[in-house]
This record gives sequence, C-alpha cells and structure tokens, in this order.
Amino acid sequence: MVSERGLQVLRAIVQDYVDTREPVGSKAIVERHAFGVSAATIRNDMALLEDEELIVAPHTSSGRVPTDKGYRVFVDHLAELRPLSPAQRAAIASFLDGSGDLDDVLVRTVRALTQLTGQVAIVQYPSFARATVTHVELVQLGGGRMLVILVTDTGRVSQRLTFVGDDFDDADLAHIRARLGTLLVGRPVREGLQRIAERLDGPDAQAPAHERATDEIVRAVAEELEEFRQDKLVMAGSANLARRESDFRGSIYPLLEAIEEQVTLLRLMGEMVADEQGLSASIGRENEAFGLAEASVVASDYDATGSVARVGVLGPTRMDYPTNLATVRAVARYLTRMLEQDDSSR
Repeated sequence: MVSERGLQVLRAIVQDYVDTREPVGSKAIVERHAFGVSAATIRNDMALLEDEELIVAPHTSSGRVPTDKGYRVFVDHLAELRPLSPAQRAAIASFLDGSGDLDDVLVRTVRALTQLTGQVAIVQYPSFARATVTHVELVQLGGGRMLVILVTDTGRVSQRLTFVGDDFDDADLAHIRARLGTLLVGRPVREGLQRIAERLDGPDAQAPAHERATDEIVRAVAEELEEFRQDKLVMAGSANLARRESDFRGSIYPLLEAIEEQVTLLRLMGEMVADEQGLSASIGRENEAFGLAEASVVASDYDATGSVARVGVLGPTRMDYPTNLATVRAVARYLTRMLEQDDSSR
C-alpha cells in the first residue's frame, strides 16, 4: 500500500515530469514542493512507488518518471481539473460562435481544441441513424448535373452531386422534388432508406425521363443516408505529433495510421468508460489492443439532440492530464449548449 504522502509524491513527479520533460529526483521534489520532510524521506517514498510500478528510473542513477500505471493512478485519484482561464473560455467562444451547420461546428470544435491543448483533437459525429429528414432541395447545375441537398432535424446539411442525363423545366423539377419529399421528408433515416429500397425494386426502363431522373437522385440520396448511419470523426492538429515525437519511445507511425484510418480510434473511443462527469481517459498500455500503446486519449461526452458522442484529444502519455481533461469538458459543454440552442430555434 502506498501512503498518502507517497501518492502526493507521485503527483509531484507527474507534474514536474510533464512540465520539464526531465526525470524527477528527490532533491528536486524537496526544492519545488513543500512536503516538510528530508530528501531521504522522499527517496523512501519513491522506492515504495517504484515497488508498486508507479514510477521507474529510465537510466541508472537518474531521477524517476511515471509509468502508464502511475499516470492512471494520478488521473483517477490525484488529478484536480484546472479551471479554464477567462482567456481560454473566450477562445472557445470565439471559435464556435457564429458557426453554421453541424459540419462547420465540429470543424471549429477540433480547431479550438488543438489550439488550446497542443494535442491532436478528435470529435465524433453523433449517430444520425435516428435523425429525421426535414428538407430536400434540388439545384440544377446544367449538363444533366443535379446537386441534391438534404437537411435533418439534427442540423446536418449534406450535399451530393449526381448525373441525371437531362436538364428539366420548372414543372418537371417541381414534380421530382415533390416525389422526393413524399418519400423522405418527416421520416427517420432508417425509414427513408427502407422506402428508397422499395422504390428502386424493379425500375421501369419505359418510365418518363423525370421518373428515371428521380430514381438516379434517389440512389444518390440512399448513398448519402448510408453515410449518416456510419460513425466518423473530425480531427485537427496531426502535425502536433511530429512536434512532440521525442515523447514517444518508438515510431509515431501507428498513431498517424490510426488518424488516417479512423476505425481504430472510433473503436477505442467507443469502448472508453466515462465517469459521472462524462470524462474518460485511456492511457498508454491500456490502448495496446488498438496498436497505440504509447498514446493516451482523454475525452468528454457531449449531447447532440439526444445522441451522445465524444470529443477529446490524442497525444503521448506524457501530457498535462488535468488541463486537457478540463479543456475537453469545457468544449463538450459549450458544444452541447450550442446544439441545444440550435435545436430549440428550429
């Protein structure tokens, strides 16, 4: 068992190592922290922490650095979330205020988060499988090209270009728009996909041109709605990994690959267990199954009109956990309020 003072020594080691990137010795702890005991006593506490595998000596006769297990104990029991400064809160507001549709909001969110933390910022799209289509618009671009615009009650606006072969007069275009509205508007995404499948079952090659064009547009809409049901991420700040490459013992390639592929990060974030505040952290070797044993992810839940998703940061295990956790929590709360206000205004 580690004593209360031993845990406070662990806190000092984590904080000093994150601040300085240098292994922390007993003398430095005595000088920087008011423990009121000798360096010899601190060395005894450090020996017990080492026995518990919470700290380790990276080199012979060096100071100590936290292990992944040490970071976990620190986050679970010792980390006090640091309140954001007025300047940090103002930065979040300035990034997110005046946002447009949901895509714009989430892009702004990760830009704000990476600037505030210096880490790779990640935000999950909420699941749109239960979203309801509220509007379908068609815009002719000439040459048989048609831009199809979908809007849902979650605030998502989606556009897809499709080739329909002909340009149509206003009457035919209104007819196509009305058919699509009957098929989709006011219906959940799942139901819309089912109705599309029924319509496309057994197409009629002899149907009028506007009916065949409607089928082409419906196929494009089906592809777009399928994407609504797929989880995906928005990310920013990948260059921060290169800037902090010295914090990784091995290659940063697995992290870059995970960022590019997204599937790994989606699985990892989906399996993280949140506390009562909606905060979660997955540290170092806890991510070994995902090929990210040298990285940590901290995240906070946000609510998008009843669908819970996550926003967080990815970086090396040597990170400022209290500040990063406080920042993702603040951004998540601001994002939730924005989406609630947007939902109530519709």
